[in-house]
Amino acid sequence: MKNFGKKGKDKVTGFQGIITAKIFYMYGCAQYGLTPSIDKDGKRVDVEWFDEGRIEIGEKVVDIEDVKVEEGGCENREYPKE
Repeated sequence: MKNFGKKGKDKVTGFQGIITAKIFYMYGCAQYGLTPSIDKDGKRVDVEWFDEGRIEIGEKVVDIEDVKVEEGGCENREYPKE
């Protein structure tokens, strides 16, 4: 959780986005989901998944508390403080 909200860049392709998710596989590498900015036409671009070792971690740009909702549509989760 410590990297949520930070910039991430794939070392292989150069794909960039904000780290918004992390998944763990029982049999393989953990992966980060990078959510890119909207494209030049204002359209959303899908999240892309990359092995944890391929990601360069950058500065924090979004704090979990800034996007947390109290009720209505999202499950309330408690995240460990950094």
